[in-house]
Amino acid sequence: MAVVFITGANRGIGLALTWGFADRGDTVLAAVRAPDKAPDLKRMAAMPDKHIEILTLDVTDAASIAALKATLGQRPIDILVNNAGVIGPEHQTLADMDYDGWLTTLEVNTLGPFRVLQALLDNLKAAGNAYVMTITSRMASFASSRGSDRLAYRASKAATNKVMQSVASDLAAMNIAVAVAHPGWVQTGIGGRNADISAEQSAAGLIHVIDRMSIIHSPRFVNYDGSSIAW
Repeated sequence: MAVVFITGANRGIGLALTWGFADRGDTVLAAVRAPDKAPDLKRMAAMPDKHIEILTLDVTDAASIAALKATLGQRPIDILVNNAGVIGPEHQTLADMDYDGWLTTLEVNTLGPFRVLQALLDNLKAAGNAYVMTITSRMASFASSRGSDRLAYRASKAATNKVMQSVASDLAAMNIAVAVAHPGWVQTGIGGRNADISAEQSAAGLIHVIDRMSIIHSPRFVNYDGSSIAW
């Protein structure tokens, strides 16, 4: 069974991914900023037939990432899911931009996944044939998205896509496949209750995508249902 590392594992898509992987027998390293404030995750981890380890991680904090790396040592990780993310500030339009909020959005959504990837690179290499999926958004597509709302969020996810696309060739040489994935419009704190699909439906689709990732098709920008999205 695989060892799966998931950031932002305490709620929404991250929690659903944690359950989906653990329910089929994988070991999940569930990383969250504040484990004491993750009751649902803690209940999952307490189940005797599930292999879930809760780890502390703030993807914006270099010291937190270094501490995590020290805890993991050289432990092999088969799958990294960069899920932690924010929607950005309340004001992020042409008419009204919260610049400090924009910087925070970039710190979490763009620098965060890259920091985690760098920190866990040796662990991924140790697995021999690893996979990295970063949760992004169709709103970041240059080809298919024309909206003018959520500018900070769109920019941060577009930058993340480019970062992952750019490092994919280096990672392929290490037998690490890369994908960025749109999770769908999901009923979470970000997507809202009127969204199209549940977190569980999104997670099931994303796991299906991960199971079919390969170096041959790396990198991919993909929807949770497996269909391709134009960069």
